[in-house]
Amino acid sequence: MTDRYPPRRFQRGSMATTVPDDQDDQPITLAGLHIDVLDGAFSWYIRSLDSVVSRDLDHRMAHLDIAKGKGKITTLLLVDDYPGVRPSQIAEVLMRDRPATGRIIDRLVQAGDIRRETAPEDQRAQALFITEKGHALADEVRGIIREQENEFFDFIAEEDRAQFMRMLKRAYLNMRKKLE
Repeated sequence: MTDRYPPRRFQRGSMATTVPDDQDDQPITLAGLHIDVLDGAFSWYIRSLDSVVSRDLDHRMAHLDIAKGKGKITTLLLVDDYPGVRPSQIAEVLMRDRPATGRIIDRLVQAGDIRRETAPEDQRAQALFITEKGHALADEVRGIIREQENEFFDFIAEEDRAQFMRMLKRAYLNMRKKLE
């Protein structure tokens, strides 16, 4: 399965940047430039990682109609895992407003990946269900994501991965609390 979705390398120019483990706290210089206050800004690293990880995932999923954009993969997987899920629940998970979530759902409905039905317990509400095509797509997406996790982040030692994941989850959950 590794050969099916080859990782894309994002290297511009010939100036590779490596930081030895014993210099993790040293200022970073990229392309001969110090990045000023950003060197100590969580937000800069998070945005940079998001950009590179998203590009890699888009490349791996280029053959799928779900590639590019944010929220479609999460929505597809939630609908596959929770038949009858409501758009408002998906909006809460995505941390997006209902109109933005509605546009994501519209794209997945138009692609034939999910379908809308009237919720049986509330005729004013919608319930979302996966289609056969969407279920197959969700399974393929899961495989690509697992593969990316193994290949793209191979520079993170196995013992550090669990700790890093705990830190990311904790940061994510605490950030959600701040937004409430």
